[in-house]
Amino acid sequence: MKPTIWVYALVFSFIFIDGAANASAPATNAAPAVANPFPHRTSFPDVPIVSTADLATRFDRMLAVDVRSRYEYETLRIKDAVNAPVTDKTFADQIKALRAQHPGKSLVFYCNGKTCKKSYDAVRLAVHAGVTDVLCFDAGIEEWSKTNPERTALLGRSPITPADLITGDQFKARVISAADFEKRVGANSLVLDIRDVIQRDIAVFPFREERVPLDQKQKLDAVVERAKAQNKTLLVYDKAGHQIKWFQYYLESKGIKDYYFMKGGEEGYYESTLGVKMGLSK
Repeated sequence: MKPTIWVYALVFSFIFIDGAANASAPATNAAPAVANPFPHRTSFPDVPIVSTADLATRFDRMLAVDVRSRYEYETLRIKDAVNAPVTDKTFADQIKALRAQHPGKSLVFYCNGKTCKKSYDAVRLAVHAGVTDVLCFDAGIEEWSKTNPERTALLGRSPITPADLITGDQFKARVISAADFEKRVGANSLVLDIRDVIQRDIAVFPFREERVPLDQKQKLDAVVERAKAQNKTLLVYDKAGHQIKWFQYYLESKGIKDYYFMKGGEEGYYESTLGVKMGLSK
């Protein structure tokens, strides 16, 4: 083979191989996958869903059942909703009683929002208990309060306006890292542990914190008012960062301006300082 022909053959082989490789490689400019706004629906295909628009239209023919904790329910809820925490051992009996009291209404279970599974679990438990005509409103209180403020109750007051709601940015502005939180612990601050009694094992900041669960309102009032009177920064933490969002409404209603929450709560603290990932709370 002549050298010139040999060079052409070699170049052609490289072009052929490169072209084949590019043809088999995935396209790099493909549109990114769109996140599912309701990530749990695929895990609960048997659970019937009601949309925000349908719930608003058929509001008088449905009974909204808030399956979150009592504290969350009392903070922000659908107007005229009843509370039946899905974690309560008597949940099935409570739902049976509601069905007997409201025979002509659909029972609509809801929780916080699209990433919360409690409303799905509530439907399955109700069906297992023999209760019929039950639905899941998985958009939750977060979407409902924004789209239907006239049918929303905040700290017992209804109607409300969208301006009454704490935005995601307003919440994030009050959440600080465990390291930053710990640096602020001192003479000019008051640390408040709002974990439930059953969640407590050891104090994160022993001898430097007040421990008051959210269901002890009078004690909470006293601690918060003391921090305000002494002009101290209020530093609050919970178990895993889930309760503080609702506690913020309480602090704002009390006129507290100087406060921060620890990111991830107790679990976040141990994960960031000791590298211990607890991940026990949901």
